[in-house]
Amino acid sequence: MAHSFPALAAEDRQTVDTVTAAHYLNYSPQTLFYWSHKGTGPLQPLRIPGTRKLQWNTDEIRALLGVAK
Repeated sequence: MAHSFPALAAEDRQTVDTVTAAHYLNYSPQTLFYWSHKGTGPLQPLRIPGTRKLQWNTDEIRALLGVAK
């Protein structure tokens, strides 16, 4: 399935999934999973209780990349 991503400055969700965060950060999703697992990396995700799903704070991604909303 092909993904379509809005520009980061136009992203209106508070959090995004790992695939979307990886796209914005120009890393593979596996790298973000590694950051989460090891507690390393410039960002840490929000964990969805009762699942293995992760959500990444959009404002933190923007701040890391220096992108204004």
